Amino acid sequence: MSYLLPRLTTKAEVDQAIRNTAELVLVLRFGREHDPVCQQLDDILSKTSNLLSKMAAIYIVDVDSIPVYTQYFDITLIPATIFFFNGQHIKVDYDRPDHTKFIGSFRNKQDFIDLVEVIFRGAMRGKVMVRSPIDPRNVPKYELLYKEI
Repeated sequence: MSYLLPRLTTKAEVDQAIRNTAELVLVLRFGREHDPVCQQLDDILSKTSNLLSKMAAIYIVDVDSIPVYTQYFDITLIPATIFFFNGQHIKVDYDRPDHTKFIGSFRNKQDFIDLVEVIFRGAMRGKVMVRSPIDPRNVPKYELLYKEI
């Protein structure tokens, strides 16, 4: 379903999307087109994009085509979903160590819709970090590995 979602292929396109998406939650899905978990997430994103069109703009970014952002956001596990609002990176507390991105796929469409709604409402109030409405059992678990600490 990734072919139904707009794709950003250059750093300039990502920069422009971050700067120019106003009054909407910008959703950037970093991953690879042929990864099965990315395909599952893309299916959820494409099915909800019309429902969330007044709250969110959803784009796909290939991790191999824009390594600058892959390194900047420390994307080592894919898919990674990152949220912005009016050029501001929005962090979400998922009860996990990393608040900067959602790793993995959402269990269902409703989890993603609920998350975007919470981010939108929080960001409209000026918050840069919101609490995830997703049941912690539905958030994928992973281990963070720190190098050279």
